[in-house]
Amino acid sequence: MQVFTAVVERCSETGLYVGFVPGFSGAHTQGETLDELNKNLKEVIEMLLEDGAPKLETEFIGTQTVKVA
Repeated sequence: MQVFTAVVERCSETGLYVGFVPGFSGAHTQGETLDELNKNLKEVIEMLLEDGAPKLETEFIGTQTVKVA
């Protein structure tokens, strides 16, 4: 079993959740709910893994809060 970290955002125009796996080209999708997004991400990742394990271009580290005066 492999574990991937996805970044999730919500589109202000459509209200859809948008998710992508940093550094994993093509691993992005959307959904109306977080559950649907998770299901869609799993399907996309499984499809991409059929071609073999990817060499991730970047590594997810985390998020930062930046304060601007």
